[in-house]
Amino acid sequence: MASYFCPCPRGMEAALAEELGEIALLSTTMKVHNQVPGGVHCSGELLDSYRINLHSRIASRVLMRMAVTGYQNENDIYDLVLAQQWEDWFTYDHTIRVDVTAVKSPLKSLEFTTLKIKDAICDRFRDQFDKRPSVNTKEPDMRIVGFLDARQFIIYLDTSGEALFKRGWREETGDAPLRENLAAGLLRVSGWKPGMPLFDPMCGSGTILCEAAQMVQGIPPGARRRFAFEAFNDFDPAPWNEMKNSIKANPLPESPTIFGSDISGDMVAMTRHNLKCAGIMFDVPLKQIEAQEVKAPTEQPGILLTNPPYGERIGVRGDSTLPEDELATSFYSALSTTLKQRFAGWTVFLFTADLGLPKLLRLKESRKTPFFNGALECRLFRFDMVAGFNRREAAKPKEV
Repeated sequence: MASYFCPCPRGMEAALAEELGEIALLSTTMKVHNQVPGGVHCSGELLDSYRINLHSRIASRVLMRMAVTGYQNENDIYDLVLAQQWEDWFTYDHTIRVDVTAVKSPLKSLEFTTLKIKDAICDRFRDQFDKRPSVNTKEPDMRIVGFLDARQFIIYLDTSGEALFKRGWREETGDAPLRENLAAGLLRVSGWKPGMPLFDPMCGSGTILCEAAQMVQGIPPGARRRFAFEAFNDFDPAPWNEMKNSIKANPLPESPTIFGSDISGDMVAMTRHNLKCAGIMFDVPLKQIEAQEVKAPTEQPGILLTNPPYGERIGVRGDSTLPEDELATSFYSALSTTLKQRFAGWTVFLFTADLGLPKLLRLKESRKTPFFNGALECRLFRFDMVAGFNRREAAKPKEV
């Protein structure tokens, strides 16, 4: 049994733990352990790492723990890494990359620590084979990850390769694309499930829509890409192929439940292209229309989830002579009116780095959840658009 750490976007730890619990139901050996800031610990056989890579929409990577130790200085780290049997996993013909993260580590230089780890791996191969792996920081065959806290050092071998948010289908993105695993996490946190109406009125390149549509169709996020574990020395493709071949696609929906729109025709075309690349075989209606002008796409209330533009993106087709604050105020004032008048009964989720967004909308959020989009602190604001909301607003006495 191996120990694994699955990092994820900050704030998504509980959602990832829930998802990993569902993946563990497919296995007799996988166990989910504790959540920590930035990820979730779990354990299982090597095949369980294949399973997580294939099915997890929220994890950023699946890191296999090689060893852990207390440390005083960089030499302790070098000794531990040198003692690991790296040759069991890959050869000197593979290229490597080493990354180190730290929380409250007393060591002065992470760059020097990274160099010591790389030296230890290369020295291990040189001692045994008189050859060493080369470093490739752009597209390495193997990624080695070190983590330091105040007292402990952990060394991991990455089973994923490229980050898991790279699903293998995206060819085109907008100016500020949402990462796929963050979009999937937002869908889970919103409570959306396949079959429920979903609408993204500022869809950009369609990340939220593609993630949702793949869930509806039953396409695992890792079905269209390769992983680092496929280059491990003793990799057996048979159980991996069996795992992929056992996936049963869901029946295609008879009528649309996922809808999108954007102010930009180019973005709508890009979303349509990305849906096709993601293997979506059912209709996802898309419109080119300003967000302030949209109407609810179904009579049945559902979930509106979007990552609204801010700053210059608001003015893509706005009046560039207006100052940015005026643009934002005008945009959100009109959007607020649309939500109140046309989306009664819907639950609206807006994911944004603009923490003053409820004030701009003149709406009181029912919940706000902090997340990080990379290093950028964001909030997922929830607004419950109660039926009859607008009638109550209209019935208020006007100020004289």
